[in-house]
Amino acid sequence: MERLREALLKAQYTVDGCLEALGPIAYSALSRSESVAASRAVRTNDSPVATLLKLFVLQESVDRSAAARALPLDDALAGGLLAEDRFDETVRALADIRPYGESDADWWLVSDLGSGLVTGHSSPMRPDYVLGVGGASTTLAQLTVREPVARALDVGTGCGVQALHLSRHADRIVATDVNHRALAFARLTAALSLDTDASRIDLRAGSLFEPVREERFDLVVSNPPFVISPESARGAGRFVYRDASLPGDELCRHFLEQVPGYLAEDGWCQILANWLHVEGVDWRERVAPWVRATGCDAWVVQREVQDPAEYAELWLRDSGDYGKPQYIELYQAYLDYFSAQRIEAVGFGWITLRAAGAELPAVRLEELTGPIEQPLGALVPDWFRRHAFVRETEDDELLASTPAPAPDLVLEQVARPSAGGWESVSTRLRQTTGVHRTGEIDPFGIALLGALDGQRTLGDVLDRVAEDHGLTPQALRSSALDAVRALIEEGFLAVG
Repeated sequence: MERLREALLKAQYTVDGCLEALGPIAYSALSRSESVAASRAVRTNDSPVATLLKLFVLQESVDRSAAARALPLDDALAGGLLAEDRFDETVRALADIRPYGESDADWWLVSDLGSGLVTGHSSPMRPDYVLGVGGASTTLAQLTVREPVARALDVGTGCGVQALHLSRHADRIVATDVNHRALAFARLTAALSLDTDASRIDLRAGSLFEPVREERFDLVVSNPPFVISPESARGAGRFVYRDASLPGDELCRHFLEQVPGYLAEDGWCQILANWLHVEGVDWRERVAPWVRATGCDAWVVQREVQDPAEYAELWLRDSGDYGKPQYIELYQAYLDYFSAQRIEAVGFGWITLRAAGAELPAVRLEELTGPIEQPLGALVPDWFRRHAFVRETEDDELLASTPAPAPDLVLEQVARPSAGGWESVSTRLRQTTGVHRTGEIDPFGIALLGALDGQRTLGDVLDRVAEDHGLTPQALRSSALDAVRALIEEGFLAVG
């Protein structure tokens, strides 16, 4: 792997190098699984980076001599990464080697060749197909808390995306998967990307937490096979990487049921999940018992909701079934299953747990479908710290604190013309970064936020606002503290 790694670096087969070779339009098209623009961009380019793009990304055959100039050909053939056609002296890729990384790190993900490449030369997906990087995996990577930890666990590692990110801030990483082919690819990913540091990733076979019995971790992350499909209802999904072996959303519930036993004190768990919207039941009523049973502080965010047709279309495109003879039959099976189970929609989002050991854990389930500024991982601990502060701070301590409006906060007022001039319709607070949360606020709240400066105590400011509005200080103090706590929890007010 060392010789291949050196060749990829020398060829500038990196994220930046591929962007330069393809140009922004073709590069963007590839992110949508469209290959025409990319193939056109490198058609007459015989540079090593163009050859590698043709081989591993566009899945085209290239001349043997061109491949030999771009990488150690004999090693790639012997390692099963390439196959040779001796008749026409060409080689083709047997695996996808895709540039990936962070701003200061170049990595390569090794996975199965993409099956959904439009006009590409893809073949049908096998049941133990190993996916490369996708939208869900990048969402989890951006969401993950990046504080230094001693031990981290990646459940369902796939080709090893999350394990690579964990290697930046965890001393030791255990990565598990029920799919043995996934572990083989993850081993190649680690060897190619981390070189001599690859031994820090301990790869183990098994379902969910079976490979780590009796062990505890400071951070657990997982992009599990959460897809809800007709096949999973029968306990046999079509594809290991995405289809649960349990019916409906049982896999996510089962995961949350087990994970507390593997979290160290103050440990984190962050997973992506799907949950059902069943006729007559609010999704929060369905998911809340899952997280409350963990005994952890929990923040559950629903990011997207899809009706049965949208959901079926998404995953049938993902598996490359769109436009194939079996498409209509598979589509009908989704709709029949959802109808029989009274499923109106499927929610997608994330669940973050913190094993804080609180007697009354903070649990919040909310819908945030608007814009969110990624990466969010740096802000996740702040959410839990704010809720812990509100839980653990008595009224007298809160009155003695010196909060201030969050630096990203703006006040927006909407008015409409009326017979007497402009009539106020609404006044809202809005965060301009992070989750871009908004909330209505009344005149007393506006006055309070305007007077808080991080220097004067909350009690002093409340007394001043009471005086300005002709109220007794004690009356305002007793009625305002709950509102102040809510402003802190929402992130509109910062303390300390």
